[in-house]
Amino acid sequence: MLGEHTILVIDDNSKTQHDISVVLRFLNEPVTTHTYLQWRQLHDSLSSRGEEISCIVLGETYERLDLIAEIKRIKDRLPFTPIILLGDKTLEWPEDLDPQIKRRVIAHLSNPPAYNPWVDALHRAQRFREALMAASKSNEKRPVHLFRSLVGTSREIQQVRIMMNQVADTDVTVLISGESGTGKEVVARNLHYHSPRRDKPFVPVNCGAIPAELLESELFGHEKGAFTGAINSRAGRFELAEGGTLFLDEIGDMPLHMQVKILRVLQEKTFERVGGNKTFHTDVRIIAATHRNLDDMIASGEFREDLYYRLNVFPIEMPSLKSRAEDIPLLINELVNRLENEQRGSIRFNSAAILSLCRHPWPGNVRELANLVERMAIMHPFGVVGVQDLPQKYRHVEVEDDLEVEAPAAQIPSVVRMTDTALLPEDGIDLKEYITGLEQSLIQQALDDSGGVVARAAERLMIRRTTLVEKMRKYGMQR
Repeated sequence: MLGEHTILVIDDNSKTQHDISVVLRFLNEPVTTHTYLQWRQLHDSLSSRGEEISCIVLGETYERLDLIAEIKRIKDRLPFTPIILLGDKTLEWPEDLDPQIKRRVIAHLSNPPAYNPWVDALHRAQRFREALMAASKSNEKRPVHLFRSLVGTSREIQQVRIMMNQVADTDVTVLISGESGTGKEVVARNLHYHSPRRDKPFVPVNCGAIPAELLESELFGHEKGAFTGAINSRAGRFELAEGGTLFLDEIGDMPLHMQVKILRVLQEKTFERVGGNKTFHTDVRIIAATHRNLDDMIASGEFREDLYYRLNVFPIEMPSLKSRAEDIPLLINELVNRLENEQRGSIRFNSAAILSLCRHPWPGNVRELANLVERMAIMHPFGVVGVQDLPQKYRHVEVEDDLEVEAPAAQIPSVVRMTDTALLPEDGIDLKEYITGLEQSLIQQALDDSGGVVARAAERLMIRRTTLVEKMRKYGMQR
């Protein structure tokens, strides 16, 4: 599970050393055992990165031990190595302790530990190690154009990407509509990033978050003494965005008197600061967004029809997450990758949990999904989330059925009995190709049902873990 790196077991009880070694070797994990005295002698001879040690198990000791100090020493010497505590240790973390030290302990198991907790702990150790090593190799931030909301293969999101590609390198005004949380600002940032204005500022303004009496000053700036409190001249967002893109978010919440002023800027490309008479010429691309129905607002007199037609030159409608549920697994994967790259933890969802999430209505759309993934990463760091671990409102699959409810048997005949009779097609069959495809399908099902834990998948397939790893490498399959 942790590759060819060694799991180091530190325990003064020789029987415990033996028992743990037997379990780990049964899981095909390289293991080395030491007493605490031997560990101290070994400690100073380790390489600075300690990449040969994949995990440390701290067990029983016959002497007085400052456990927190020991964990600090391990963190300093072995920056990528997680720790598993074994036995009835009581550990009280000081309030001012570095959270990175607390995160180093990824599991606390009883002695002797049961098989399943061992497998889960080793899986979390693997994810912890991989996340830290990946982060150390690249400290660069994720590119702006790789934001999460545009991930997916559904027809709806593909259509959004096609439309963005058509309009990104133009100066056409774009109106993005869609429910809250669908990623309207993400689209706006992508349009800017892929436009000739990418080297100039991208300036967002939430028209609904700024009081109506301050919005004009916020957009156009003001001169000294223009109103009470204006002790200095101040540039507005149009000036700050010069040469770049101004994103007017929630344009539907803009008051009518401001709609008139925005219309003039769009028509004449000029404006004046509040309290001033100097005319400023502006070269700014306008992208607007709203979650409201502007047609209804026009009918009720809340939105100007002439401004609507000025903004709605190229409309893009963002689909709700509910309408593209097939993208949820890919979105989850992107969100987890983002957490790992930002060194904020890691998490995995088993197939039943993903199925349950695909059945949720998602009123908060992608923003709600992102919040859930981050919450699960905090509550179950480097673990595998099942249906029973999800908050109650996200459980749309029976907990007791868990991984068995992938799909109705009539739709996906993925589980067969050994006594079932195979039917030979009338025209014959390429036996080698059929068996290869069947083997791949069964391996993938076993991996999905075990949440990507190779040892569990191998157990379900009744083969050795190393054999399964070889087959996965042969077929180019991922965990």
